[in-house]
Amino acid sequence: MNATGLSYFDGLYAHSADPWSMDRRWYERRKRELLLAALPRPRFGRVFEPGCGAGHLTEALAPRCAQLLATDFSADAVRLARLRLQGAPQVEIDRLHTPQQWPEGRFDLVILSEFAFYLDDADLALLQQRSLDALADDGVLLACHWRRPFAERTQDSEIIHAWFDQAPGLTRLAHHEEADFLLDVWGRQPQSVAQREGFA
Repeated sequence: MNATGLSYFDGLYAHSADPWSMDRRWYERRKRELLLAALPRPRFGRVFEPGCGAGHLTEALAPRCAQLLATDFSADAVRLARLRLQGAPQVEIDRLHTPQQWPEGRFDLVILSEFAFYLDDADLALLQQRSLDALADDGVLLACHWRRPFAERTQDSEIIHAWFDQAPGLTRLAHHEEADFLLDVWGRQPQSVAQREGFA
């Protein structure tokens, strides 16, 4: 079960369609740009983004995906994300209680952004394992999480990311660390971007 309940997120969206000021804050816009720049390929086939909120990152990701599934367990978040992405036919927004509910099939990219630190221990373990199992043979996993304390936090961001560092079959491809957030990218294949393009 999610450590932070649905009532918390419903309360946030009841007061604002953008409770974290994703549109207004340079911090958020810059972080999205860094996240996109950290991806090792210009485009991905099938992509999964659980905990999409109102779809700000989803909107930024959409041009680089052939098929993007974004989910949230808040009905208000799903409604707002659908409005934001209504002009992107390759994007599907669903309401899922992740990680207990998980889409079928495998993904070329899984994005865990500002999501895992809300989970209790059992759900975090399930999220980590299902994310790993869902990756295609050439799949990429990206995690990005706020580092500073806040009342609803139940997991440490460094510990969340360290689990993937130790996961079998994954190689860390990129690491970006700031006082505010941690951004890591792992892949099933160990090649760097330069190696993929044949000049390293």
